[in-house]
Amino acid sequence: MGVLNNWEQWKDFLGDKLHQAQKAGLDQEVINNLAQEVGDYLASNVDPKNEQQRVLSDLWSVANEEEQQAIANVMVKLVQNNGSK
Repeated sequence: MGVLNNWEQWKDFLGDKLHQAQKAGLDQEVINNLAQEVGDYLASNVDPKNEQQRVLSDLWSVANEEEQQAIANVMVKLVQNNGSK
């Protein structure tokens, strides 16, 4: 996944997916739950490609489920203004 190599591209990609989910009518709780599932997948299957992803991966690995949900929620907030609208 080339988009994983650059932090700004990664945020834009996530922002695009967030906007698509919102346009499809998904509510914020569903979006936040999906973000946590994506975080779980990435933590288990994808090696971080940059320093920012490494920090997120390290935080995710020591967080309990409630803390992981908080990290996922913050990531959603972070990318809300990224990507195409």
